[in-house]
Amino acid sequence: MPEKKNLLKKQLHKDSVVNQVVKQITDSIIAGDLKPGDKLPTEPELCENFGIGRNSVREAIKILEAYGVVYIKRAEGTFVNDSYNHKMLDPMLYGILLDKNLRINIIQVRKVLDTGMLYQIISMITDEKMDKIQQEFESLKTVVLGEGVAAKQVLQADVDFHRALVESTGNPILCNMHEYVDRITTPSREKTVELVLEKNQAEKFILLHQKIINLLLEKNYQNIESVLAEHYQFWVES
Repeated sequence: MPEKKNLLKKQLHKDSVVNQVVKQITDSIIAGDLKPGDKLPTEPELCENFGIGRNSVREAIKILEAYGVVYIKRAEGTFVNDSYNHKMLDPMLYGILLDKNLRINIIQVRKVLDTGMLYQIISMITDEKMDKIQQEFESLKTVVLGEGVAAKQVLQADVDFHRALVESTGNPILCNMHEYVDRITTPSREKTVELVLEKNQAEKFILLHQKIINLLLEKNYQNIESVLAEHYQFWVES
């Protein structure tokens, strides 16, 4: 395998040099040339490889560190992050928040994720994982039907239920994607829950979640899309 310092060697244009360094390093990680835990070439090596000054290299490394892509160990160097970090999501998050059709588009994304997730869960669900999902469902019912319950409490119980679903897949990438979408949708979903409580639709809210449980228990692939369409009815209308 070629040395890491030779993987990042490309003459850059003078404009947006810092952004190009960020892209080159990121692309090398995506391509697998740089792997989690790998040490990046030193500053002098990067300067020589890219044909740029040290300030540009340092600025690029600062950006990558802020994004959670790399981390710096004093006296040792800069390393590719080998663990999940919320900061990794933030740049994409800001871009998505500028979408004029954010609410509509993100609901579609959530439906696509949940559809695939339910297919996966049905194909591999175990009794132990099913028990965990049902426990969260019972907790959700208790919260929703409680006296004077606040929208934030219901939303958190709902988040816990859906987290149990996605965690049952055992797929860390899917879990991270789900958590990402969850962060983006929190404000609109809280408004949806407020609407449910205002209209005394708690029983309907519970029933929609019960239908997901039934899908899993019955291993009913055919009704996944129709159940999800109904499940997001309040969210779409709010």
